[in-house]
Amino acid sequence: MTIDSTLPGFRSFAPSERLACLARKAGLSDDEQALLGDGTALPLAVADGMIENVLGRFELPYGVAGYFKINGRDVLVPMAVEEPSVVAAASFMAKLARQAGGFQTSSTGPIMRAQIQILGVTDPYGARLAILRQRQDIIDLANSRDQLLVQLGGGCRDVEVHVFPDTRRGAMVVVHLIVDVRDAMGANTVNTMAEFVAGRLEQITGGKVRLRILSNLADLRLARARVQIPADALATGEHAGADVVSGIVDACEFAAIDPYRAATHNKGIMNGIDPVIVATGNDWRAIEAGAHAYACRGGRYTSLSTWETSVSGDLVGTLEMPMAVGLVGGATKTHPLARLSLKILGVTTAQELAEIAVAVGLAQNLGALRALATEGIQRGHMALHARNIAINAGATGAEIDWLAHELAAAHDVRIDFARSLLQERRRSQQA
Repeated sequence: MTIDSTLPGFRSFAPSERLACLARKAGLSDDEQALLGDGTALPLAVADGMIENVLGRFELPYGVAGYFKINGRDVLVPMAVEEPSVVAAASFMAKLARQAGGFQTSSTGPIMRAQIQILGVTDPYGARLAILRQRQDIIDLANSRDQLLVQLGGGCRDVEVHVFPDTRRGAMVVVHLIVDVRDAMGANTVNTMAEFVAGRLEQITGGKVRLRILSNLADLRLARARVQIPADALATGEHAGADVVSGIVDACEFAAIDPYRAATHNKGIMNGIDPVIVATGNDWRAIEAGAHAYACRGGRYTSLSTWETSVSGDLVGTLEMPMAVGLVGGATKTHPLARLSLKILGVTTAQELAEIAVAVGLAQNLGALRALATEGIQRGHMALHARNIAINAGATGAEIDWLAHELAAAHDVRIDFARSLLQERRRSQQA
């Protein structure tokens, strides 16, 4: 099914109208529309089976970002997030990128690492070579634990051995199982393999196995996105396109050299990625851990993205980072809205999902940097935040839009100011 990801006028629609529009574009059934529209997509009985000590369900706003074109394909992007401006910024930047051909993405294979820690070894380097000598036996033993994965084309591919000769706990040997997990996130798969081969590693080394668990630094499972936008497309009423490009490149350089700026810069990237991960039932904490660890891979914390100027003056942005996501297992199969999100995205492999998430992260990063390079971050963000303030001030019904408009127009989005405006309006209506 070919999807048109443009959403003209979407912001001005009522939620029910947006849902009807999405249903037409994504081919949603009446039952699927009901899942999104009635707020009861996750039955309490299902929630009770997902985690412990369940009392209820906690809801987040679920929106859709439009205008994304990724590798020539239109994509509607579900996002579950509480922060104003995230969905709007992603959609607006996707709209600008769309005019220049959209985003180009690629990825490596779905390769995860399991780590097996071995202590009590007096000859760690000798133990390393002894393990590598038994490499194929270890691979075969790991794969015997998950024949289905092997049948699907995955499985343990290799064994690495890392030696830490002088730790506070003595010499430490750490074995990595390198595993192709196909369309799973892979945590359960690699953890099971690690536990299964632990006894064999103790036999080979004479040591004692302690930890047997995956690494969330999925540096063999990378997703990449690239976008190139003409300078003129980035111009604003007050700023020439070339100046905006220069400002974005300067802002990126700031993040590259300064970890204090890099933390906020990368948080802006994750503003786009995390809502996609949450909406699809994936582990956003694992994605965050991998992203920030990867940002330190050179020995200090730095920017995940790069923004440059092409020879023709275009802005060129790239992002490469670990992206351990899955389409099978866990909440991706348990949560009804996670399954629906995958249908809306139209993905058939975990690698496709990873690439979309990184493209959204790059779009979100561009939105933040463009704002910072021009009018500042608060003007647009606070205008979108005004509805939250209006609701907190006690506005209801039509008052919400009126009060949000007044706050934004005054460039003064504060709760006390909102309350005073609301009280004045209500007094005048009663007079």
